[in-house]
Amino acid sequence: MDSEVLETKVGGLRAVDMYYRGIREFESGEISFLQSKTRLNTPDLGTLMPETYRKVAELSNQCVSLFELELTQLFETIKNLQSRDYYFRWISVYMPLKYLGMRGVQQKLMSMMDESGVDTNRICFELSPDLLISGTSVHGKNIEQLRNRGFHFMLTEFGGVNSPLMRLAYFPVDYVQMSEEIMGYLKDETRALAAVESISGFIEDMGSTPIADGVTRSDQADLLYRAHCYFGSGPLVGKYVQERYLRRKSLKDDDES
Repeated sequence: MDSEVLETKVGGLRAVDMYYRGIREFESGEISFLQSKTRLNTPDLGTLMPETYRKVAELSNQCVSLFELELTQLFETIKNLQSRDYYFRWISVYMPLKYLGMRGVQQKLMSMMDESGVDTNRICFELSPDLLISGTSVHGKNIEQLRNRGFHFMLTEFGGVNSPLMRLAYFPVDYVQMSEEIMGYLKDETRALAAVESISGFIEDMGSTPIADGVTRSDQADLLYRAHCYFGSGPLVGKYVQERYLRRKSLKDDDES
């Protein structure tokens, strides 16, 4: 991880391998969105998961090179899925705050989009909860400008212990993925359900769509729907897989399995 430039190949393998999982709409039971997760192949340390390399990469411009590699691979995935008539509204890709805060980020991204031929509305940029702590007015302005270009934004891990809720007002993201921690409070009991409903309502009041993470059972999906959270991801919906293994299935299939 010492080099500022990431190679596209490492030992004959891609430098980054992207995996995808579905985000389901509870009412229809259909997969609406896809969320990506990237594994980094390195010559010395082998394959690294995001929780291992993200923080280190973001200390330098390495995270910029990495993001552009991920985005390039995402273009390929979108085209492959569209050629198979696989329906999805967008696919997310992690965007580091350093990239979002760069000067000329809009022009840089639009140049990549024009070259790829992919529609901007097929892409959702995933932002870490660090945005609520370290984000600036520059980040907020760039989010707004890129949304006007058709891109989507999703803030992740919202509502956890290190997530200051009120800061959400400064960043006009389209979607907010609630922390898995919240699922621990989700019970068929008035006060617990009201607590989750209040977070979901707060997100909606900020102009964003709430998405639950860590959903493991269909009864949790029912409770989330009652709490006015209509989308979810987690073991119930499916694990991260490579693009070629993406298959569509319904809630009925999950219950039977």
